Amino acid sequence: SAFRQGLVTGSKPVIHPVLHWLLQRTSELKKRAYLARFLVKLEVPAEFLQDDTVADINKQYEELMEAFKNLHKEYEQLKTSALSTAEIRRDISAMEEEKDQLVKRVERLKKRVETVQNHQRMLEIARQLRLEKEREESLVQQKQEQKSQLFHAEQRLQRAQVQLKEMQHVVADSKPESLMKKLEEEINFNSYLVTEKLPRELESKKTSVYFLQKVVAEPAMTQGDLTALESEINEVNAQMNQLIEKRMMKYEPTESKFSMYRQQASIIARKKEAKAEELQAAKEEMSSLERQMQEKTSQAHELEGSEVLTEDEFKQYVNKLRSKNTFYKKKRLEIAEITAEYGILQRTEELLKQRHEAIQQQLQAIEEKKGISGYSYTQEELERVSAVKSEMDEVKGQTLDNMSEMVKKLNAMVAEKKASLAPVIKELRQLRQKCQELTQECDEKKIQYDSCAAGLETNRSALEQEVKGLLEECAQEESNYHYINCMKRTLEVQLQRAKGEMKAYVSPDPQERRRAVREQYTRIILEQENLGKKLREKQKVVRESHGPNMKQMKMWQDFEQLMECKRECFLKQQNQAAIGQVIQEGGKDRLVL
Repeated sequence: SAFRQGLVTGSKPVIHPVLHWLLQRTSELKKRAYLARFLVKLEVPAEFLQDDTVADINKQYEELMEAFKNLHKEYEQLKTSALSTAEIRRDISAMEEEKDQLVKRVERLKKRVETVQNHQRMLEIARQLRLEKEREESLVQQKQEQKSQLFHAEQRLQRAQVQLKEMQHVVADSKPESLMKKLEEEINFNSYLVTEKLPRELESKKTSVYFLQKVVAEPAMTQGDLTALESEINEVNAQMNQLIEKRMMKYEPTESKFSMYRQQASIIARKKEAKAEELQAAKEEMSSLERQMQEKTSQAHELEGSEVLTEDEFKQYVNKLRSKNTFYKKKRLEIAEITAEYGILQRTEELLKQRHEAIQQQLQAIEEKKGISGYSYTQEELERVSAVKSEMDEVKGQTLDNMSEMVKKLNAMVAEKKASLAPVIKELRQLRQKCQELTQECDEKKIQYDSCAAGLETNRSALEQEVKGLLEECAQEESNYHYINCMKRTLEVQLQRAKGEMKAYVSPDPQERRRAVREQYTRIILEQENLGKKLREKQKVVRESHGPNMKQMKMWQDFEQLMECKRECFLKQQNQAAIGQVIQEGGKDRLVL
């Protein structure tokens, strides 16, 4: 009832969720509304199903409903697959063309291969090679999968080792008393969170949600409403300040002690809450840093980088660096010695070159004196040229022998190939003629097939249209039949009821007459007329007594006001008497002092 009232009045908390639910599921609800027209089953009464024709029609109705469900499912599947008949035919034709091209290419390759010796063995080897390549690809994929599994397993092992080291370090550095103390601190902290902090936060969240829901449920506020609320808030704040001042005026020492303790307790509670929040934030930060560290280590492993070292591993790394540094210094000293020796040898080489040049100059001078200048140079050149010539003659002789052998081999191979290819060429000519004949026959058959397919397609479309029209006529006639049958049933029932009414009205038995509808309606009309008479009499009595009753009510209201005034006067007199008594007692105390 509240939901209906909210719909009628247009309440936001009722209408907004309904609209949100409807707008989120627009397509789904459209689909449900469409299917409801055909899938909501009509319940036929059991007495009608006893008729054979009605039972058969109901069975056909259920079968058609199931067929509609299946057709709708197929339609949805085809709709999601997004493939039309034209696209499928296009794909089939393209695939057939590709198949023809591949068959022709395979035939050409077979003809080429048949001319080669041992072509069957070569084909078998190629098949084995293909199988081995596929096996190699599968093995490579398995290897990559196993590598990834190994990498993940290593990561898990490293994490477990790190956790084990941390636990060992904690156990080694701590005692049972310290562990118990830490556990007690954690338990106290968690119990504080569960019993005090979290319930308080939950209560504050609930109150804020309640106020927000209240604000949302209220109608839209204008600027005047906001100013009125601000003025009310200011008035309430002023009243609060006045009450606080009055309380401070009535300040007592015992309450001051309690207030001091209360202040201290509130300060301690605030500090406790702040420290708990800091501890929780530190734990969250530590967990986030641990997650970041794990992500960084995983990224380093993916990049084939080194892992973050622990303290012991870092010490080992430093020791290795020191040993490598000493080894480096030794090798550096050896390199310095070798460079010094290289400088000495370079200097000796320069000295020897200078001596060689001086000796060459002396030799040239002697040759000029004797009249045979350039003799030594020409002798060296002649020796070098003769050595080069002898080498070239040997290479030429070897190349000529090789070329002659290659020519003989090539001639023999050409003759063998000609002899082996002669029958193959004859067979190839015959096969070419057969291929031309078969291609012509294939083109003719294809033309016949296309023409036949086009005719069948036109006949099929015409038959489909005819069947569709007949189905629509059948459905229309079936609906007319059902309508006429239902009208017939209703008229038969009405006729039976009219016959029963006439029989009961005409029968001499008074009990049967009372059962008739006419007698029942006449009794009801008489009862209603009597009830109307009684109500009119009551209305007349109320109208006559209305004036005196109103006067009596006004007299009672005046009497009530008079008694209220007397009560207020009596209370004022009592207050004045009490104030006078207090003043008299104060005067007596002053006189005594």
